[in-house]
Amino acid sequence: MEFSHISVLLEETVALLNLPENAVCVDATLGGGGHSKRILDVYQPRLLIGIDQDEDAICAAAKRLEAYGERFAAVRDNFQNIKSILKRLGIEQIDGAVMDLGVSSHQLDEAERGFSYMKDAPLDMRMDKRQSLNAYEVVNSYSEEMLSNIIYQYGEDRNARRIAAEIVKRREKAPIRTTLELADIAASVPGAHTAAGHPAKRLFQAVRIEVNGELAILRQAIADFEEVLSPGGILAVITFHSLEDRIVKDTFRSFEAVCTCPKDFPVCVCGAKATAKVLTKKPILPTKEEMESNPRAKSAKLRGIQKL
Repeated sequence: MEFSHISVLLEETVALLNLPENAVCVDATLGGGGHSKRILDVYQPRLLIGIDQDEDAICAAAKRLEAYGERFAAVRDNFQNIKSILKRLGIEQIDGAVMDLGVSSHQLDEAERGFSYMKDAPLDMRMDKRQSLNAYEVVNSYSEEMLSNIIYQYGEDRNARRIAAEIVKRREKAPIRTTLELADIAASVPGAHTAAGHPAKRLFQAVRIEVNGELAILRQAIADFEEVLSPGGILAVITFHSLEDRIVKDTFRSFEAVCTCPKDFPVCVCGAKATAKVLTKKPILPTKEEMESNPRAKSAKLRGIQKL
């Protein structure tokens, strides 16, 4: 199976990792294997572990990277389980890791996955097809208040209440079954076309995040990755919207543990102890050339930390 995906900020991410010789590293969001392949070529690590919950991604990347033999291991799991994954593989620490938090081009382009508001398909949006909760369940069974909260919090859409009300109104007549039906609801709400981008963009983002629990797991997952880094190890994270980026930025800052004692205290008594330093005081952004050649890169931001 072809799993088409153009890796965003590829060169910048690989350079930021700066892996030592004989390294063990993790690609937490394997996708089409773009980042993994470049890491394997540039650093020739002893082992690269590629994690993805999408079966299509695992199969495609395993085939693409089979020439690297035992230096590459694909694991179908969620990166939030990094500790248990490493335990199963008998690994205590890793020298670097990358997380690309974007939806893959393959998932957007393959209509039946239900991620795109541009193609008609059954409402799904599951990154892991084994899970029961899907977009159809969220759209057709959540209360109006729950839908409104999700659309406002995860989609950052000011029209959240109107959209939620319209969803409930439409589904009382018949279940909302397809992506284009849902996209039409977003477009029909007054004021929808004054926002930047497609009227359904924020709604689909919100439902996708809810279906896959993306933000709920992110903060703890980053903390777990930082914990399993070896001294000097680097974690690089690519985000695609402000909600993700805020969580990454705030969690990274927490590792620097700035002393909160009053300035006139002779010694620190607050117990703050830094465990990692932030390598990117400002996020690394795609070049103009990359944004022109790959429009999906426009909102990408790369941040990194190094274990002390």
